[in-house]
Amino acid sequence: MATNLSKKEELLLKDQKSHEEVCIEKYTNYAEQAQDPELKQLFNQYLSQEEQHLNTLNQIMSGQVPNLQAQQGGQSGQQGQQGQQSGQNQNSQQSGQNQQYGMQSSKSTGMVEQSDIELCKDVLMTEKYVSNTYDTAIFEFRDTNIRNALNHIQKEEQQHGEGVFNYMYSKGMYNVE
Repeated sequence: MATNLSKKEELLLKDQKSHEEVCIEKYTNYAEQAQDPELKQLFNQYLSQEEQHLNTLNQIMSGQVPNLQAQQGGQSGQQGQQGQQSGQNQNSQQSGQNQQYGMQSSKSTGMVEQSDIELCKDVLMTEKYVSNTYDTAIFEFRDTNIRNALNHIQKEEQQHGEGVFNYMYSKGMYNVE
């Protein structure tokens, strides 16, 4: 189904595209810079999803409404499994990780690479910002299918933020007090 976008909708999509391009650049660079293999893997996983987000936005800008069911079929199953595994394994892994990184408790950073901490802080802040910009854009689109596609992307951005937060918390990088 083809759709005609208003000028405002086009401008919002251009903004979202630029945000996705920044996310792609950050995850690409940060995956290379990360010291912890687990963090590298997390960044690479999110990189591939950010690339899909950019493809979806390009489809919308070309007048096509993306097929969400095709995208969700492959991604939501993976994310659901990863989220469950993360939750189940987080407590059992935390004590081993604390020992591995020389941590005294979950509140100290011990020998966790300072550069990994900075990468995580930056990408978490980026995900918070990008998710917020989708919130505004979603309400500005007339087409329900496009709003749904943007909402799907926003949910994945929020999952990225949650994943980075969970990683940071499990390594003692994020104090919730």
